[in-house]
Amino acid sequence: MKIYIGADHNGFAFKQDLAALLKHSGFDAVDDGNKKLDPADDYPQFGGRVAMALLADKDPDSRGILICGSGQGICIAANRFKGIRASLCWNVEEAHASRNDDDCNVLGLPARYLSVKQAEAITLAWLHTPFAGASRFKRRISELDELGT
Repeated sequence: MKIYIGADHNGFAFKQDLAALLKHSGFDAVDDGNKKLDPADDYPQFGGRVAMALLADKDPDSRGILICGSGQGICIAANRFKGIRASLCWNVEEAHASRNDDDCNVLGLPARYLSVKQAEAITLAWLHTPFAGASRFKRRISELDELGT
């Protein structure tokens, strides 16, 4: 499974650690930046890069991971793209629900409020939770895709 990962300066160190975890766990981690720590960078560009890469990828199992200070901004940026369902997760339970119920394809993490160990546990739970596929969940995702059209 290919995982596109991106972060601004607040999430840069987390991104490096999570990319290593992903590779060690057998995932194909694609670093969508930033490639170096830049305190002046902005989260929208990385949210956009990951969202566009994920949408261009023809493998429906590919996913994205985005990290910024609060996790909020980078999720907002990614969710501007139709077909992206980015979810901010603070714990394993939220990660599980976001995949099981909403088939979220982008995980958002708040670097300021989690330890690397917590982020790793959330990430692995999110990656290993399948979408339940219940008809009500599929209906809601279709409704989301129709918003703003």
